[in-house]
Amino acid sequence: MSMAALFRGYRNFYKRSNKHVELSLVSYRSMASKTPVGFIGLGNMGTPMARNLLKHGYPVIATDVFPESFKELQDSGAQILDCPAEVADKADRIITMLPSSPNVIEVYTGPNGILKKVKKGTLLIDSSTIDPAVSREMAIAAEKMGAVFMDAPVSGGVGAASLAKLTFMVGGVEEEFNAAQELLTSMGANAVYCGQVGSGQTGFRSKAASEDSEHEFRTMLVQ
Repeated sequence: MSMAALFRGYRNFYKRSNKHVELSLVSYRSMASKTPVGFIGLGNMGTPMARNLLKHGYPVIATDVFPESFKELQDSGAQILDCPAEVADKADRIITMLPSSPNVIEVYTGPNGILKKVKKGTLLIDSSTIDPAVSREMAIAAEKMGAVFMDAPVSGGVGAASLAKLTFMVGGVEEEFNAAQELLTSMGANAVYCGQVGSGQTGFRSKAASEDSEHEFRTMLVQ
């Protein structure tokens, strides 16, 4: 066999092998993107948000302080655990949707909180509407444990949550935005990067204030 034939044979083998490697990587990324997602806070907003993750093929591991909140999501296929720490032990992407700053502090740093069992590299996305200073505090606490915290409050109510039409205002490390966006756009129509941690909260407040002013202006025109 000539050297040229040997070379062509090697080149064709290399191309086939390289194509196989590329396909394997794509397959791996696809499977990794559908690994379990933790969800904490199954209220009027949290339940439809978590349900939309299930609809997009994400296994959901969830918990809530009120056991009566579990049933609907459990019937939809979610795994229910007893506390945030247990969720953190099972998932490396966790979304929280809670009523207030004290609730967020408790869920993240309390005795059974996320940070008790969070794994290094875990992505933590908080969609609660809270004080930006609390978001920054949680980010610092998460960083000490090797995790990444992003604030991503939502614009839109229960109807928008049910229809996956929410808008997320996101603050955090820019390099992590794409990973967050993958999950957020399964629950909403838009995810807007606003800057560093806490800027999602300030961006949300600015948007809300602007909408309130516009509503007041239209009301004045009608009167």
